[in-house]
Amino acid sequence: MDLRHTVDRIQSIVSSETGQRLGTQAEDAVTRLLRNVVGGSLLGEDGFTSRDLTILFADVRGFTALSDRHEPEIVLKVLNRCLITMIEVVFAHEGTIDKFMGDSIMVLFGEKPSGKDPVQRALACAVELQIAMDELNGYFRQNGLPELYLGIGLNTGPVFLGTLGSELYAAHTVIGEQVNLASRIEAFSLRGQVLISESTFARANGYVRTGQPFSVHVKGKADPITVREVVEVPSLRRVVPRREIRKSPRVKVAIAFSYQVIHADITVPQTHRGVVLVLGYHGILAQVERPLPPAAELKMRLDLPLVNYRATDLYGRVKKTTKARERYLCGVEFTSLGNKTRSSIELLVQLLMQGVEPK
Repeated sequence: MDLRHTVDRIQSIVSSETGQRLGTQAEDAVTRLLRNVVGGSLLGEDGFTSRDLTILFADVRGFTALSDRHEPEIVLKVLNRCLITMIEVVFAHEGTIDKFMGDSIMVLFGEKPSGKDPVQRALACAVELQIAMDELNGYFRQNGLPELYLGIGLNTGPVFLGTLGSELYAAHTVIGEQVNLASRIEAFSLRGQVLISESTFARANGYVRTGQPFSVHVKGKADPITVREVVEVPSLRRVVPRREIRKSPRVKVAIAFSYQVIHADITVPQTHRGVVLVLGYHGILAQVERPLPPAAELKMRLDLPLVNYRATDLYGRVKKTTKARERYLCGVEFTSLGNKTRSSIELLVQLLMQGVEPK
């Protein structure tokens, strides 16, 4: 018997006993209750219950570049192989896939009963995901296919678990601040990294070895949060593969800046102007009007939006210059900057990574 027919039967029973049918809100409540009973969930009257879960977000790094450079057949072949690998690892660690979001995945640990600790299962899954991707990239290299990497973030805390939607469409999911926080943490992970919140680290009870804690600014929170990078699960002898080169977080911008060239430790008085197109923790990609030779030293000034800070103590070295129509693209690596400038740049990058728009 389908759900709609069951609700109609209940309406008939209520009508015969009371002389009137249930109202729209009452009928919706009955529908949610029946759906939860069928699904084996013991939820509250509003269709949701609160439960502590560990949420894992994994996102494929480099997918946009892959889509731009390769034919659709290659893109789909590589992405599908990645997703199949991720699914196999998640199921091996008894995780519940909540949803796929393009080239990313959201996984829950602790939703279903298990004899194993959900936090430890989530952490082991994250490490195994990175190991599996490393092995998969070996296969890609041997077969002339492009490599992809994962960025992974985990958080543990109370969430609301239930079903959203109507008779036309409904989905079982989790919502809440802790889910959003897990997603934000994943956004800060570099390729091949596993980042975890302090709550996940505390509940791990020494299950993983991590790097030193560091702070990031998260959209919607006044104070920065602390995260850690997972390095190893000692009891399993499983180590997160290290990437020889990890690009630091970077964002596309359009910030006007000025610079002076330094010759023989002397700053040349003439000031030139350009536009910063990409900003990262450790350097910029800028558009300038004249070519700058590799290894040229620069003193730069730029106003940082959102954080209301003017950087005047910023020095850098040109890494590469290429012609771009009538102008030049210049990659510059920071060589010296004050603590306030450094923290302001990092804060701006973190805000822009989370979609905060300059006013």
